[in-house]
Amino acid sequence: MSDFFDVNETRDPAEREAALFGRLPEILNRSAEAPAYAARLAGIDLGSIRSREALAKIPVLRKSELPAQQKAALPFGGFVAGPCGSFGRLFTSPGPIFEPEPHIEDPWRSARGLFAAGFRRGDVVLNTFSYHLTPGGFIMDSGARALGCAVVPAGPGNTEQQFELIEAYRPVAYCGTPDFLKVLLDGAAASNRDVSSIRRALVSGAAFPKSLQDEFSSKGIEAYQAYATADLGFIAYETSAREGLVVNEDIIVEIVRPGTGDPVPPGDVGEIVVTTLDAHRPIIRLALGDLTAAMTGFSSCGRTNMRIRGWMGRADQATKVKGMFIRPEQVAEIGRRHPELGRLRLVVTRDGETDVMTLMAETAAPSEALSAAVGATLQTVAKLKGSVSFASPGHLPNDGKIIADERRYE
Repeated sequence: MSDFFDVNETRDPAEREAALFGRLPEILNRSAEAPAYAARLAGIDLGSIRSREALAKIPVLRKSELPAQQKAALPFGGFVAGPCGSFGRLFTSPGPIFEPEPHIEDPWRSARGLFAAGFRRGDVVLNTFSYHLTPGGFIMDSGARALGCAVVPAGPGNTEQQFELIEAYRPVAYCGTPDFLKVLLDGAAASNRDVSSIRRALVSGAAFPKSLQDEFSSKGIEAYQAYATADLGFIAYETSAREGLVVNEDIIVEIVRPGTGDPVPPGDVGEIVVTTLDAHRPIIRLALGDLTAAMTGFSSCGRTNMRIRGWMGRADQATKVKGMFIRPEQVAEIGRRHPELGRLRLVVTRDGETDVMTLMAETAAPSEALSAAVGATLQTVAKLKGSVSFASPGHLPNDGKIIADERRYE
C-alpha cells in the first residue's frame, strides 16, 4: 500500500513551484472574468505573474471584507463569474459569507489530507461535521467518497443516535471536531456503548492539544488534524511525522505581515494568504486572518511541500483606543514610512482612567530625532498621540502580534 496519495507529494520542490506558477496566469485570467476581480487586477500584466515576488504585488482580499462586499452585490460580491445554477451546491457560513461548490469530484481538495490520516477505500467513515447550510460536512464527505469510503452523514450532536449509528455500521474512521470525539468516547464509557470500531480520525475546527491527541491514542485512535476553511477547503494537513502541517497540492500559500500583503521572512509568524488554482472558482490572495509560520526543511514522512506550524492565533487585532479603532494596517503603514524600523508592536495600556499607546519598534540606530519622527507618523496615521520605545533587532517576540491590548480594568 502506498504511503502517498500520488506522486505529486514527493516531487522536487522546484518542479512543484514551476508547475504552480506556470498555471497561475491562466487562473488569473479566469478570475478576471468576475467583475470584482477584474477591477482588482486592472492594469496588471497577468501573464507576467509567474513568481511569488510577482504575485505579492497583487492586493490581498481580506476574508473580513467579504460579508460587506457580498451584501453589496449578492450573492458572491462579484468574485464569482458563473451563475448560481452552474454550481453543485450553495452554502452560507457565519458572517454571512456565501460559498459555491463546483460540479467536480473532491471540490474541497480534502481526499489527500484524509489519505494522510489513514483513510482508505472501503472504510466506513462517521462524519460529524454539519451538513446544514455550511460546507463543513460536505468538505469531508466529498473527500472520503473520492477515496472510495462509505460515509455516515451523522452531523453534530445527538450522542444517543450517534451510538446507534456506530454500533450498527461499525465505522473505522471519524471526521469532526476533537471536542465532539471526546464527548462520544466519554459518553460511550459512561453508558457502556461500544464505539471500539473507531481507529482513526481526522479532526478540525477546534484546538487539538497534544494532551488530547495522547488521550485518543491511549484509546486506540490515531487522530490527525487539518487546517481547512469553509471558503477554501483543505489548506494543510498533518501526517504521520507529526511535524507541523503539510500544505495541500494545487494551492499557493503565502505568509504575510498582518495588515499588509508583504511576505514575511521564512520562520516569521504572519497571516495566511491563499491562492487556489481552481479554474471553476479561482480565489486570488485571500487573507484569512489566521496566523502561522512556515517551517524549514521537509517532513520526515517524505512529502516535500511547504509546511506550516498550524494555527497560531488571529491577525485581525483591531483594538479601540479612546473610542477610535486602531488596526494592524495602520501599524504596517508606519513601518512602510520608516523602512529603517524592523518589527513593530503597538502596546495599549491604562494610566489611571486613560488609554495609553506605546509603539515598540526595532531599530539598530535609535535616536531622539527618529523617535520624534516615528511619533509624528503614529499620530498622523492613528489620529491619536502615543509614545515610541525602541528595541534592538530581534528583541520583539516573533508571534505575529501587531497590536497588544494589555489594558486591565478593575
